[in-house]
Amino acid sequence: MDTQFHQLHHDGLLILTNVADATGARIVEQLGCKAVATSSAAVAWAHGYPDGNALPLEHLISTVESIARVISVPLTVDIEAGYSDDLARVAEVIDAVIAAGAVGINIEDGASPPELLVRKIEIARQVAERRQVKLFINARTDVYLKGLVPAEDRVAETLRRAALYQAAGADGLFAAGVTAEYEIAAMCQGTSLPVNVLGLPGLPSLDELKALGVRRLSAGSGIAEFLYGAMASLAKGFLETGKLDSSHLKAFTYGEVNALLKPAKKA
Repeated sequence: MDTQFHQLHHDGLLILTNVADATGARIVEQLGCKAVATSSAAVAWAHGYPDGNALPLEHLISTVESIARVISVPLTVDIEAGYSDDLARVAEVIDAVIAAGAVGINIEDGASPPELLVRKIEIARQVAERRQVKLFINARTDVYLKGLVPAEDRVAETLRRAALYQAAGADGLFAAGVTAEYEIAAMCQGTSLPVNVLGLPGLPSLDELKALGVRRLSAGSGIAEFLYGAMASLAKGFLETGKLDSSHLKAFTYGEVNALLKPAKKA
């Protein structure tokens, strides 16, 4: 299964419709997904936590175990930034995720120095080798999502980080937030890592992404955002009319869902 997941990044464009739970995983598998990926935000929200390294490990692992139990395709798990900056804790998280059935992980740098993610990737590789699993480590950089450098420097900074992460043992580069065709092309040409992009408005078409050399496309939390928005619309209509009217459904934004779950300030 682990070798199979690696190969999927070299057989065209791997499309991952990120899920939150086992039922979602079964749905997308039956729709033809060649692998299942979790959305860290969607998993956190399903357990009542905001996205952002807040989900307790036991909830993450129970989700991974339940998904692995019902699917027959490879499973990759978004572990945010490893849920800690303590390397021993990151190792514990990765070991538990692999033991629960994952053959791939996403791990991100966020606003932290890239050298910290380098150490986390090295730890992930060591843990995977002890487990004798060919873990696919997808290194996500937030250069775009968090606006870490001026716009004109984003491609160069992303590629600089890609080189660091690849040297540390990463297998893929997740350039989350890039949508411009010329920037995607520069990334695909500037690294030998399979490039992963996020499905955002303005992204080139599937055929164009394939031609540019993109190897992985992720839905991220977008599906979960729509589902929560649809739930709110249906519930509101039912409260007002006693009928389920699905004609005016609208997605929540990532920020709206995440804000719902942030702890309230105490008086």
